[in-house]
Amino acid sequence: MLMTDAILITIIAERLLKKQLTELIVEKGAKGYTITDASGEGSRGIRASEFEGRNIKLEAIVNQEVANKILTAVSETYFENYAVITYTENVKVVRGDKYL
Repeated sequence: MLMTDAILITIIAERLLKKQLTELIVEKGAKGYTITDASGEGSRGIRASEFEGRNIKLEAIVNQEVANKILTAVSETYFENYAVITYTENVKVVRGDKYL
């Protein structure tokens, strides 16, 4: 089975950023993404209410160039004013041409 090296980029953010973040990652070159609900506690604490909805966890498999573009855009646009965390992992995927 042929495996291709790729980057899994994960963004955990406030739900109100869902549309902006999905548009951003596609604009920067991601061919797709997965979104799941997320909850937890971080440096900004636990949400005071569920009014805003749960956080989202957005994941995409991309190449290093696209990952760098996404990380730069997210950090420059959202880190200062929103509860957002991003991280990457090196992964190996089957059917790499589907993602990269």
